[in-house]
Amino acid sequence: MAAPHSLSPPFQADPPELAAAKAAMRQAALAARAALDPAGAAEALADVVLRESPPAPGACIGGFWPMGDEIDIRPLLRALAEAGHRLALPVTPRRGLPLVFRPWRWGEPLLPGRFGTSVPGGEEAVAPDLLLVPLLAFDRRGARLGYGGGYYDRTLALLPSAHPIGVAYAAQEVGAVPTGPHDQPLPGIATEAGFIRTER
Repeated sequence: MAAPHSLSPPFQADPPELAAAKAAMRQAALAARAALDPAGAAEALADVVLRESPPAPGACIGGFWPMGDEIDIRPLLRALAEAGHRLALPVTPRRGLPLVFRPWRWGEPLLPGRFGTSVPGGEEAVAPDLLLVPLLAFDRRGARLGYGGGYYDRTLALLPSAHPIGVAYAAQEVGAVPTGPHDQPLPGIATEAGFIRTER
């Protein structure tokens, strides 16, 4: 993944009706997530992933530093690092490009990135073996509603060998997420309540 930008797929914008449906669900999902009680969820999520979908020994894990009301995956990242896994965190480029993952060691300082993110320093890029994917809403098909930038969809399209797992609160599940041709489904979703193998 040394030069992913040159390979970025030409995604087209969602048609207006689909874009409006996603925007409405996104607004509702943000409000619903803000009202959740996070107590104990971070530790429970870590237990679920390590028990139900543990990475292969020595795998490189593409995580993210949680922000806002996102479920806290830091206990999971720490447990993975202690188990000998390499960690990487995403750097958000300009709109229309995929994420770039930089290696990071637990405890190393992070720098402020775009959109309120926290990112590792340096320029080295790595291709994770497993991706922990944030989301606003998900359904049993593995459809995921993100923040609207398309960054993870572009990234997943360029990393077909990487195994993605959505991470979220159980209450973020909905009946059906509106999707388009470029939306990448997830084979599994980990929540504090358990692991969902999706019906792709």
